Amino acid sequence: MKLYRGLVEAVVLALQDIFVKNRQADRVVEQLLKSNKKWGARDRAFIAENTYEIVRWWRLVKFAAGIEKVRDAEHFWRITGVWQIIKPVHMQHGPAATDLPEWPEFVGIDANEVITRYQEGLGTRKIAQSIPDWIDDLGQNELGKAWDSELAALNATAPLTIRVNALKADIGTVAGLLGAELTEPVSGVPDALVIKKRINVSGLESFKNGLFEVQDAGSQLIAPYLDPQPGMSVIDACAGAGGKSLHIAALLGNTGSVLSMDIDNHKLTELQRRAVRNGVTNLQTLLISSDSIIKGLSETTDRLLLDVPCSGLGVLRRNPDSKWKLKPEFLDNIRRVQAQILESYSGMVKKGGKMVYATCSVLPSESEEQVKKFMKAHKADWKFVSEHRTSVARDGFDGFYMALLERK
Repeated sequence: MKLYRGLVEAVVLALQDIFVKNRQADRVVEQLLKSNKKWGARDRAFIAENTYEIVRWWRLVKFAAGIEKVRDAEHFWRITGVWQIIKPVHMQHGPAATDLPEWPEFVGIDANEVITRYQEGLGTRKIAQSIPDWIDDLGQNELGKAWDSELAALNATAPLTIRVNALKADIGTVAGLLGAELTEPVSGVPDALVIKKRINVSGLESFKNGLFEVQDAGSQLIAPYLDPQPGMSVIDACAGAGGKSLHIAALLGNTGSVLSMDIDNHKLTELQRRAVRNGVTNLQTLLISSDSIIKGLSETTDRLLLDVPCSGLGVLRRNPDSKWKLKPEFLDNIRRVQAQILESYSGMVKKGGKMVYATCSVLPSESEEQVKKFMKAHKADWKFVSEHRTSVARDGFDGFYMALLERK
């Protein structure tokens, strides 16, 4: 495939933003693609795909390039050139590319040497699967043999999955609007459709009219797991931008009430905008500005969703840059936060009410073990009902955990 200098330079700039300026990959790519109106669909696809692929396979590409620490622009150019050599083999498109354009930045890249180093790197899991040592050790310790297949699956490209908004449409209507050949239903997830081709769904009229939201199939299992019944009061206490809040509102059929809470006002503002688009009328937002807000809601809700902050190790397919930015001390701290949220927020549930504790992590230490500790301390007041885990390797869904508890 012919390489165009302007497009390769765009990839280099994106990588520098992600790894030097520590910016989020999705925001970097989104802003970059908006920056040049002259780029066509193929140009934009080249930039987005190559940026995400290099971020995903960062350790392996660095190893093939023979670079330990990537510091300056010439390193990023070399990395990008090396990826063009190994990409056809690694992505199973064909034989390795042996000729790069004769640009000054690519001088000194020996394709045969690159291929030899690449093949050598495939012999070590943490290099082959491009994962930091400490996360590889952690996954091995917590998941044992299952870590091999889960790690490989977390490096696959995530499908584009949408949730049909039952307040405005049904799955047949949305599939018809998007084109039956473009969509595929998901077994066991009634409102989910996989979009089989990469398209910008946010530009579609059906999206602008609130007929669907982008949401992974695994994530779509969490709101129904809470068992919300029409007329009930539901609190989503770590709502973020509110994908699950909107799902709960739809499951309630706009009856009862949904109170979406978060510590980030910006996310709640975004949720209010989304709620209008979705035709949701039973939802309010509340900023958690102090502990007293939680205490003031003691025993007020029929259902409580705690989709707690976590490592995000179940959604690496979507956020491959997060594995390079995650630190062991963050994980230690977030486990403490999870336990605190479970302890203090659970008081908002009425007696006889239910609560779901959920994470987007593959690690039991953030999930099953947190629930076990809570139940050990509160077995007089709470009953463990059930738990469910989605696996990227087994289900093809993001790695979510959910546990259903009932207050006695």
